[in-house]
Amino acid sequence: MDKTTITLQPTEQSILAAATRIYAAYVVAGQVAEGQEDGWRARSVREAIWIAQQIEEAVLADEEKRA
Repeated sequence: MDKTTITLQPTEQSILAAATRIYAAYVVAGQVAEGQEDGWRARSVREAIWIAQQIEEAVLADEEKRA
């Protein structure tokens, strides 16, 4: 069996964690019908990225300097 190697950067890891929680919530809520899993996973990733972008725009992190 071939193994896949994946190395995620910290930001990617954070988005993965958010996306998996979003997807799990859809599953628990009964939104994910059999055969539609791929679409719901993709939606979860898009939503996690959107949330991350909103945070980036709204929050000045400790390492960022004010202009």
